[in-house]
Parts: sequence; C-alpha cells; structure tokens
Amino acid sequence: MRDLSVDFDGDAGLVHAVRSVSFDLMPGRTFAVVGESGSGKSVTAQAILGILSKRARITGGSIVFRDPLGGAPVDIARLDPNGEAMRAIRGGRIAMIFQEPMTSLSPVHTVGDQVTEALRLHAKVSRREAEERAVKLFGHVGFHKPKRMLTTYPFELSGGMRQRAMIAMALICKPALLIADEPTTALDVTTQAQILALIRDVQAEKGTAVMLITHDLGVVANMADDVLVMYRGEVMERGRRDDIFLRPQHPYLKALIRAVPHFDMPQAERLTPLREIKVSGIEMYSAGCETAGPAKGRPVLEIAGVSKVFTMRAGLWSGRRETITALSRASLSIKAGATVGLVGESGSGKTTLARIVMRAVKPDEGHVRFDDGSGPRDVFALDAEALKAYRRTVQFVFQDPFSSLNPRMTVYDILSEPLIIHGIGDADRRHQRVKALLDLVGLDPRYLRRYPHSFSGGERQRIGLARALALSPSVILCDEPTSALDVSVQAQILNLLKDLQKALGISLLFVSHNLAVVDYMASEIAVMCRGHIVEQAPRDLLFRAPQHPYTKALLAAIPEPDINRPLDFAVIRDAAYSDPARWPEPYTIHPEGPPPAMVEVVPGHWVRVGEAVAAEPRRMAIA
Repeated sequence: MRDLSVDFDGDAGLVHAVRSVSFDLMPGRTFAVVGESGSGKSVTAQAILGILSKRARITGGSIVFRDPLGGAPVDIARLDPNGEAMRAIRGGRIAMIFQEPMTSLSPVHTVGDQVTEALRLHAKVSRREAEERAVKLFGHVGFHKPKRMLTTYPFELSGGMRQRAMIAMALICKPALLIADEPTTALDVTTQAQILALIRDVQAEKGTAVMLITHDLGVVANMADDVLVMYRGEVMERGRRDDIFLRPQHPYLKALIRAVPHFDMPQAERLTPLREIKVSGIEMYSAGCETAGPAKGRPVLEIAGVSKVFTMRAGLWSGRRETITALSRASLSIKAGATVGLVGESGSGKTTLARIVMRAVKPDEGHVRFDDGSGPRDVFALDAEALKAYRRTVQFVFQDPFSSLNPRMTVYDILSEPLIIHGIGDADRRHQRVKALLDLVGLDPRYLRRYPHSFSGGERQRIGLARALALSPSVILCDEPTSALDVSVQAQILNLLKDLQKALGISLLFVSHNLAVVDYMASEIAVMCRGHIVEQAPRDLLFRAPQHPYTKALLAAIPEPDINRPLDFAVIRDAAYSDPARWPEPYTIHPEGPPPAMVEVVPGHWVRVGEAVAAEPRRMAIA
C-alpha cells in the first residue's frame, strides 16, 4: 500500500478517513494495525477488499496485490469493486474475518451452506466435494462434531464457535492474505486465546499473510511481527513489534500503552486514558436523593446458596428436553462501599447471577438478602411497594451500551424516565437532576436532545452509567461494561466508576471475563465456571497464589502488552481446564457425585474442592 487516501461524503461535509497510509504486508507474517475506534483501521481493510460504503471513495494512492500463486501484480485501488477481477480476488485470494460474527453470518442459512458457498463460487467444485472440504476444515478450526456444522444455524452457536465458523469461511479457499478485523474483541480471554492460536497454526501451515486489526496491545504483543499505529486516519508510528514495545517513540503510542491495565499495578495507581473525564456535579447530584444502605464494611447484599437450572428443547422436532445448570449453590457477599469482581467465561453463570440479584430470574433454591440500612431482607419475599424501592437502590449497567438504550428516546428522555417512574421531583427538578447526571459522567449538557446513535461507544456507556445513577442507588451491577470498548475509552470508564464510588460510597458487583480489568477495579474477586464459584479471595491473594486449575488457566490466557510475557498456547489448547469432571483431584466435580464445598486454604482465600477433601478436620468447610 502506498499513500492510500479515502474520503467520505458525510452529512456535515467531507471527512478524510484515511490519509496517505503506506505499508508492506509480507507472506507468512502478521501485520498488526493498532488504534482507537475511528482511527481508520477498518476503512483501510475495506479498501483492500473493495467493500467501501457508497459514500466513500479512494482519492489517492495504490494497493498492489502480488499473488504468490503467480500472475501480474494488480492495483486493487483501480479495479471496479463490482467487476469480475475484484470478485475473483475478494473471498478467493484475500479473505476477511469480521468483528461481529453474528451480524456477519446469515441467520437463515446453515453454517455449512455459508462456508461452502465461497468455495463453490471460486473453485467451481461440486457440492459434495465442497462439503467434504468444509467438514475437514471444521475439524481443523476446533469443532467437536464437524459434520454436524453442515446443518447448524449461527444462532445455535456461542460467540467463540461463530467466530470459528467465520474463520472457516475465510480459509476455505486458502487465501494468500487473511484480514482479521477485531476478531476477538468481545470474546472471553480463553476463547480469544484459542482463536489466536488457531490463526497462528493456520498461518504456519499455509504461509498465509495476516493483517490483524485491533486495539488490544496484548494481542499485538503475542501475534504481530510488524505494527502500524493509526490515529484519525494517519500513521503515527510503524516498525517491528520489538521496537514498538521496547522503544515507542510517538506520544500517542505511549499513551495507548499507559491506558492498558496490568497485574503489577499498585492499588493506588490510576490508569492514564488519552482523554481524562473530570467528575463534577457531585454536590448537585447528592442533593436529589439520599443513598440508602448499611454502615461501610457491613454487607449490603448477600447471595447464599443460589442454584438455577434451565430446561430447553434438545432439538426442534425431537420432543426431548435437556437441562442446563446455570448456577450451583453460589454464595457471595458485597460490603457497603466495596467492589466485588466476578470473572469467568461466557456460560459460566455470571449474568444469570446478576439477573437473580435484580429479581429478573427466580432461583430454584437459595436466598438473596439486601440491607437498605434497616437490616437484611429476602429480595424474593418483598411485596410490590418494597420491590419498587429495592429496584431503585440496585441498578444495572449493561454490556452493550447501544442495544440497552432506546434509539427513539433522547438523552433527556432516557435519564428522566427513572425519575418519572419513581415520582421524584417536578419537571424543573428533574431537568436540573438530568443536567447534574451528565456533569457527573463528563458529558456536555448540550447533548440532552441528541439520540443514542449520534454518540461513540464510550459516550453511550457513560449515558448508561448516568441512567443507573439517576435514582441514587447503593449497589450497581456492572455486566461487562467495557468488553467492547477501546483501551483508552475503557480506562475512562473504569476511572470514572472508581471516582464515583469514592465520592458516593456505591457498592459494585463488577462482572467481567478480563481479569486484568477486575484486578484494577475490585478488592475481592470470585471466579466462576459452569455455575460454580470455584475460587474467591482478595485480589492480592488470588493473583499472587491462585489455587484452582481454572483460575490458573484464566490467568494464562490473558495476553499482556509485554513481549517478555508471551501467552502459553499449550495450556489453552487443552479443553480440560473448563471441564469440572476433568479437573485434577481434589478439585474434580462429577455431575452425579456428591456436591463440592468451599474450603479456606488461608484466611480469606476460599477454593471449591470435592466433599471428601472438604470434610478433612484440619480445614474449615462451608456449604
């Protein structure tokens, strides 16, 4: 690529999305493009594939593709995007893994049809031969029942499995160049590590060139050979991976590195975002409603022995039903003014536990008790009036800030709606409180009449946080609030939550699959797997001396932005770490065996083990 420039004809005028970008992409090497959202990374990749939007046009430069299989070099920038020559390259010789697999896969076609379609278009093979090659590739990318994928629909797969299907679709034609656009952004750290290992294996076997687009510097440190750093469409820095991490030169790159949470951070150290959010309006906000709750240090929320089993159909026409244990005797306590982190893979039961605390789901057994200052009360025994008061004091911040905001409501409507429902103030007081909420999360009051679609992801998440704060809650449940955000925006949100907690005394249950983020936020951490809380300890104990094999696997799967601490892909390839029946003794949990129990290995550090070990007299066990 030489001096590529791409412009957009926007509603507000001309936008220079990419400005004079140049780089070389070599066979068998991984080239990482790094930057925040809006830096031009994805537009650069779209220009290579010829899939720019109708409002975009290439205004300068060249994209010369030299196919390793032979043929004359081709300047993609001068090809007709809908022409035969470009269609032969797109999908056949250059393939792409998109950021969101669910919206990139057709919901009405099977995975098999979508994967074999590319091969039948480009290789002119029979349907049977295409299916045979697809089944072989499904096994290669990690599907346990490859043949079944031919008749499976995308909605039947988890996020990680859908991403594997996308990789199979991209690799079926054996492309010379694979473009991976944020392929692991919203995935668990373990699933992310598996996907990265898969890309590396395929690259080593096929000699494929990989262009990896990401904002995660930990992924870059473990995957890249060469790195390009972009900001607002321009190249800030370019070089080999070792030079980029050991000798960064540009202030923007240095700022990105400082914004990433890491495990050796002192308790008092703050992340340094590129643009700090100044918290203001605390006094005006506090004057609206009083925050209820017990004295600091006492439990405000207690979850005791909660279990939940879901029943679902085994197949559309089978008539059989199967049960899924989402939670198994989970217990947790959150003290007033403290943050408890809850970590684990997708499907481990984290969100189900949060929904039970909100009384959106009823547990099969166990209790949730909340203390508003007058003593603990069973949440599921509350009458209508008490339940309304409870929901006012326990609020939720959702994972996806866009889908959790009503697109037809302005910011003012979104933030004033809870106040109207709970009968707080007249119109003038509500208007003042909404302005105070915007000040509280660092947004301009002039945004009141704007709609959610006109905000960035980080700004939308701040609106979601402001909505949760509208009723002066004493507890906020944060469900993956930063999983899909840039590292710089993530640092903003995390610092903002810490500042608000310090100023207002709010308790947080912080749900995440990123242990580095939880380490930064929480004083106490609980680790979940397959519905069990398998380990619980203060942050210093958990990360200094993890006991459970699942906790150790989670720690091993975190890609750190340090080239001297590479991922151990061998640990992640072994699926035994997430299967309780295959955990080594004394941690093994058999589905039909006796219930496991928690033991205290050192004061404050609890680990789930088998019942026989828990019964040893030298250790204290709890149910």
